[in-house]
Amino acid sequence: MAAGVIKNPQGQILIALRDASLHQGGLWEFPGGKLEPGETAEQALFRELKEELDITAHAATPLITIKHSYPDRHVQLNVFLVDNFSGLAKGCQGQPLKWVAPDELLKFSFPAANQPIITAARLPRCYGILDDADPSLLMDNLHKLLANDIKLIHARLKNLSAGAVNAFIRQAYPLCQQQQAVLLVNSAVADADKLNVDGMHLTAAHLMGLTERPTNITWLSASCHTLDELNHAQHIGVDFVVLAPVLPTATHPDAPTLGWERFEELVAQINMPVYALGGMVAEDLTAACQAGGQGIAGIRAFIEG
Repeated sequence: MAAGVIKNPQGQILIALRDASLHQGGLWEFPGGKLEPGETAEQALFRELKEELDITAHAATPLITIKHSYPDRHVQLNVFLVDNFSGLAKGCQGQPLKWVAPDELLKFSFPAANQPIITAARLPRCYGILDDADPSLLMDNLHKLLANDIKLIHARLKNLSAGAVNAFIRQAYPLCQQQQAVLLVNSAVADADKLNVDGMHLTAAHLMGLTERPTNITWLSASCHTLDELNHAQHIGVDFVVLAPVLPTATHPDAPTLGWERFEELVAQINMPVYALGGMVAEDLTAACQAGGQGIAGIRAFIEG
C-alpha cells in the first residue's frame, strides 16, 4: 500500500477517518490505498490522492516504509511526504477529513501499523548534534543550529561537569523552546533523565543495557551501528535512532563505514525513523531519504558553511 503524509503550507497534516465497514474501520489514517498491477508506490499514491481527495500531488519524498502483521493480514505501507500539491482536499468518498498540527496526531486513534508513521511525521529531516569537545563553542553552535532552522538537537555533553551541564541547559532549553526546537541530552550525562529537556539520546551501550523503555521520557532516541542494536531499539520502544557511520568522517577518515547500500538494507528491516550519521553534509539529505532514512544527523553539517 501507499500512503501520504500530506502537509499544507501552515505545517498541518491531513488525516482521514476510515469507514467503519473497512479493515481497521473507525480509526484515522493517512490517505492512500493499494497499488494496482504495474504501479509504483508513488504512482499509486498520486492516483489515490486524486480519487480520494481531489488533489494533485506534484512531488513526493519517501518518509518511511512499514511492514506490519495484523491477526488477519500482512501489510507493507510505503509512506511519502507530500508538501507540494494543488487543489483543496475534500472527502470524495464521504470520509471525514481533518488538518491537524503534527503533535496533535497523538490525540487520534490510528491503526497499530501507523504508529511509526506518526513519529516520522512529527520529526524533522535534520538532527543536529551539539558536541562539547570545545565547551567554549557550545552556546555559539547552539545559536548557529537554531539560526539554520534545526528543530531537533542532541546535546552530547559527555565531558562537562554536572554543574556545567546544568548551567548550559538552563540557558539552552529556553532558547530551544522559543524556536520550537526539541532538545535531547545524552544518556552519558549524569542524571540525564532528571534534566529539564525534551528527552534523552541513548548511547549504544546504554541502549543494549535496557530491557524496557525508561518511564516519563517524552522523546527517546539512540545510537546504533548494527542490526542487533536497531532491533533492540525497536523492541524497547525507542522513538527514533541514528545509524552510523555511513560515510567517512573528518575525525576518523579510515574507519569502516556502512555506505548507502548497507544503510538502506538495515533500515528496511525495522519500522522506525532512522537518521544517517557519519560524514554527512546537507547535500546528503536526498540520498538518506531515498535510502529509507528519516534524514541526516551531524555535528558539523549544520553549523559550517
